[in-house]
Amino acid sequence: MPSRNRRRFPGISSRAYEHPADRSALVALRKLTGFDTAFKAMSGLLPERSLRLLYLSDSVRVSDRQFAHLNDMLRDACYILDLEKVPAMYITQNPQPQAMCIGMDEPIIVLSTGLVELLDEEEMRAVIGHEVGHALSGHSVYRTILLFLTSLALRVAWIPLGNVAVLALVTALREWFRKSELSADRAGLLVGQDLQASMRGLMKLAGGHHLHEMNVDAFLEQAEEYESSGDLRDSVLKILNMLPRSHPFTTVRAAELKKWAATRDYQRLMDGHYPRRDEDKDTSVSDSLRESANHYAESVRSSKDPLMTFVRDVAGGAGDLGSKLRDRFTGGGRTGGETSEGSGPEDARPEERREDGPEGGPEGGTDTPRRD
Repeated sequence: MPSRNRRRFPGISSRAYEHPADRSALVALRKLTGFDTAFKAMSGLLPERSLRLLYLSDSVRVSDRQFAHLNDMLRDACYILDLEKVPAMYITQNPQPQAMCIGMDEPIIVLSTGLVELLDEEEMRAVIGHEVGHALSGHSVYRTILLFLTSLALRVAWIPLGNVAVLALVTALREWFRKSELSADRAGLLVGQDLQASMRGLMKLAGGHHLHEMNVDAFLEQAEEYESSGDLRDSVLKILNMLPRSHPFTTVRAAELKKWAATRDYQRLMDGHYPRRDEDKDTSVSDSLRESANHYAESVRSSKDPLMTFVRDVAGGAGDLGSKLRDRFTGGGRTGGETSEGSGPEDARPEERREDGPEGGPEGGTDTPRRD
């Protein structure tokens, strides 16, 4: 039973908390008959068995007799999200604060000692809920595949163009998994039901255990500054910095989680109105894809990123901006101190107006210069 009074979500579907981009992909894959079966049949080819043996032999398995307080949190998280089978959880010696959920047939959760020592009880509860959310969504299947493909890309890197296709697939999977991390953050909030604890946990992942030196509001202001500051060069650098990562940046995760917690969808979920697991088979792929597309469109409309602002201006037909960019990239800009006000039709050379013919010259009633 929960150690304090928190709402439980019987029969909840992972669709209730999944990010739209994550949800659309998962709904499509669940509709593919035999998809999970086929990938689980490959588990012998993947390093899953090796990983299980590794953690069993060189880590501490959480139970009633080892890390009992973490075992209580794990069972509590499974109880709240109504996950029928409690995954095995291991503590591994690693000073880096890390957590992951891997495996196909039977997902396992792994926490590092650095994470256990860094977080307090409520912060840890959100992290364990995060990993249980991964298990409920089935993300552990795709994380295992990602680990395998990343290893494969390294092995075939010596073959000319041998790893190009694998790296392309890895890049796509990383983008998907970054969105799945936002989904799991939401699951962690549903388990902990303490937004401030979730914020503190993310802040500690970024800045360490000196919580008395940090401030949640200032931390979220960093996310605002990250999104809106800079120019197009910074936007490109943001993309390049993000590509090799499996997780979104920590300030971005905090901002996204706080934004979701303020939505009507979250409030309805907390009031007991959410999609059920037994309805997953009736979910429309096209509706999920449409919702994902609408989400991305709204993200572009509301984003303060310079690149997204530029995209909106171009899509909105910003003629002056388009002309300047065209002149800049095609070499059509004026030089020698000429300004746009001094480059109108009335300043065209007489020979240009004469060569335009009946419609382009003065005889045709228009002063449009000759097109070279």
